[in-house]
Amino acid sequence: MADQQLVIVTGMSGAGRSVTANVLEDNEFFVIDNLPLRLIPNVAEEVGFFEGRRRKLAIAVDTRGEINLADLNAATADLARRGIRATILFLDADDRTLARRFEETRRTHPVRSGDLAEKIAIERASFEDIRGAADIIIDTTDLNVHELRVRVEAAFADNEPRRMRVDVVSFGFKKGLPRVADLLFDVRFLPNPHWVPELRPQTGLDQDVRQYVLGQPDADIFIDRVWEMLEFLVPRYFAEGKAYLTIAIGCTGGQHRSVAIAEEFGARLAGLDVEAAVRHRDIPDPE
Repeated sequence: MADQQLVIVTGMSGAGRSVTANVLEDNEFFVIDNLPLRLIPNVAEEVGFFEGRRRKLAIAVDTRGEINLADLNAATADLARRGIRATILFLDADDRTLARRFEETRRTHPVRSGDLAEKIAIERASFEDIRGAADIIIDTTDLNVHELRVRVEAAFADNEPRRMRVDVVSFGFKKGLPRVADLLFDVRFLPNPHWVPELRPQTGLDQDVRQYVLGQPDADIFIDRVWEMLEFLVPRYFAEGKAYLTIAIGCTGGQHRSVAIAEEFGARLAGLDVEAAVRHRDIPDPE
């Protein structure tokens, strides 16, 4: 059953579950919507998944399906006993984006009590443990439909032997933490180029800033120690079925130190058997 895929799609209402289900269906998944978690093993058996008649199965579960961590663990344990490791995909977005989407579409939120903001808060609290158990989290706050399709296809579409996707994200603490981060490192202990007049208008993508940041003795020690940990962790995460890993590097403003160090880790990751990408949240994309 090594070539079979079973994906449990869940997450916040309004975060893109329907779009994701359509993308999976376009990629030859047999998709079942709004199924209670406890029924997943039985339904998988009913549609012939265990016998190999269905190679790719996706099951979407939302608040209407009475989702909870105990049922999720029971369902995935049952599947594991039958030789299937389910991948849990959680879709998320910030509260303001979710509210705007519901207001624009005039759809009814599945949580029945309270105003829209209260409904979103109730649902988010109910999903806290589920989100923590997810293998893949896709934050759709800043994604359009086409960008979401690309992210889903990158994780689940058939291609050559699948490699782990490792995203390195630089950010500034003064603008808040990234919404998705598996590993987070704070590099504010390094001298700040912001206080060097000729470096202030530049970013960590510029050679002068890069040399200043990486030339600090503590930067070498930090990078080498974190890299040693990543060399240990990345293949073990992948062996356990983790398809995405997000590494966040933060400094004060997200312009200098975090950018230079994120670029360094991106370059080193290119030497591993992973699909690596570097993104700088708080600076414009380079021309």
